[in-house]
Amino acid sequence: MDNFTFLNPTKLVFGKGQLDQLTKEISRYGKKVLLVYGGGSIKRSGLYDDVQKLLAEMGATVFELSGVEPNPRLSTANKGIKICKEEGVEFILAVGGGSVIDCTKLIAAGAKYDGDAWDIVTKKVFAKEALPFGTVLTLAATGSEMNSGSVITNWETKEKHGWGSPVTFPKFSILDPVHTFSVPKNQTIYGIVDMMSHVLEHYFHQAEMTEFQDRMCEGLLLTVMETAPKLLDDLENYDHRATILYCGTMALNGMLSMGFRGDWATHNIEHAVSAVYDIPHGGGLAILFPNWMKHNLHVKPERFKKLAVRVFGVTSDGKNDEEIGMEGIEKLREFWNSIGAPSRLADYDIDDSQLEVMADKAMVNGEFGNFTKLNKEDVLKIYQMSL
Repeated sequence: MDNFTFLNPTKLVFGKGQLDQLTKEISRYGKKVLLVYGGGSIKRSGLYDDVQKLLAEMGATVFELSGVEPNPRLSTANKGIKICKEEGVEFILAVGGGSVIDCTKLIAAGAKYDGDAWDIVTKKVFAKEALPFGTVLTLAATGSEMNSGSVITNWETKEKHGWGSPVTFPKFSILDPVHTFSVPKNQTIYGIVDMMSHVLEHYFHQAEMTEFQDRMCEGLLLTVMETAPKLLDDLENYDHRATILYCGTMALNGMLSMGFRGDWATHNIEHAVSAVYDIPHGGGLAILFPNWMKHNLHVKPERFKKLAVRVFGVTSDGKNDEEIGMEGIEKLREFWNSIGAPSRLADYDIDDSQLEVMADKAMVNGEFGNFTKLNKEDVLKIYQMSL
């Protein structure tokens, strides 16, 4: 296990009816509020009206930024930054899923920066301050509600990058499973894949003596795999929504990865795909992750064996570690297929015409990956396996 320092300052407010805590939490920071949300689902569900009522009760002056994209764009964040600077916004409230929260993080940091916000995303500058913000989560997936990370797309240049700063943790996040009832089946599936992928990114590392962390990762994967089919058969089941919602938060709030650095290459590979084709992030991960695993099975086959045996119930009789590991990879693919996730880039009408372009985008900062380093040849191979 590596040395580490852990900090997560986000206040998590979880459970039915917890939206009532909103005014108490926001009142600590000010009354000029920017409300950020996506394509209008919060209006159809009634959540928008509920939030506006609570903000009115506290006497807030509310500005709005709607239309945040599933792959949030720099241009949209810039609109929010402009509002914050011109109107003297004191607090930002993100109501939606991970994309809305990711966009809000850049708005919060960009509002305190005099230059181009893309400098923050591309790490030309480091965000040292940000407006305070909170979240009301409506989608179990990214874990952005309890971490400092954000992924932003520059649609003009077809680039997509992850970034983060200690100043971009939400001050609070309100998670009521009822607010996820209206999430359609396909987005629920993408969220399930996304949170499982976060755990898998943690799991593939090179540190030793991480048995407790491994068990936490395995337990979360098993819980999601047990709950997902039941939830997809009953999308308004409170208990199943609550379980998946909590799993999504725990998958990427730092709790599982203390003492080691996970791989994170597959996310980088997927970001290049969705930067070019604007596909759902969870869908891209479902296609690419098993192929990253197959490509790197030889690196540390005993790690893949451990996952296969403990999570996917693969028996080890008469097989070597690579054979056991491969069987586990196939079982992961089978599970994702069984819940309706895509398995080939062709499912999104993606052919081989842009593979070189995507690989170059993935390689923009050189070789990457913490479990094993990938070069352009590796990336192209994984894309080709995924066609």
